[in-house]
Amino acid sequence: MRVLESALNGVLHLEPRVFRDARGIFFETWNAEVFARNGIPDTFVQDNQSGSIRGTLRGLHYQSRVPQGKLLRVLAGEILDVVVDLRRSSASFGQWRSWRLDAGGHQLLWVPEGFAHGFIALSEWAEIAYKCTAPYHAASEVSIRWDDACLAIDWQIPPGIEPLLSEKDAAGLAFRDAPMF
Repeated sequence: MRVLESALNGVLHLEPRVFRDARGIFFETWNAEVFARNGIPDTFVQDNQSGSIRGTLRGLHYQSRVPQGKLLRVLAGEILDVVVDLRRSSASFGQWRSWRLDAGGHQLLWVPEGFAHGFIALSEWAEIAYKCTAPYHAASEVSIRWDDACLAIDWQIPPGIEPLLSEKDAAGLAFRDAPMF
């Protein structure tokens, strides 16, 4: 597995070695030894799966009191995945990065605790699966506005597409008002 560090300390983009033959493909999505060498914990307590139609924008989400690390991958379609550093002590505090992830590329993204996470579905249908290091905790769930002017995230939204948001995401907090780590 190829492990690529990002400008956001701790966020990793992982590219598994894919074996192809006439029958199809095979690749590892989890290898405790490889992941441990790269600082990814070996304990996950919850698996989630999300399906979205084109233009659905989910995020920017995190849990303030029960933070979650997330290991995610795309099962179908394509997304633009966005991560924002919320760790005040970090040199990249308040910075964001994005990755285009698709099912055919088989990439994984490790998002440690202390980051907000979101994505937009770029294909007709996109499905992601992610493992979490802590359970869902509704009382500490936070949503930062996807279009916050301080962050100025380029969501690469195709022309003519209006993002589809949940009520929670439409009413998200400004970055400057959100709880940080």
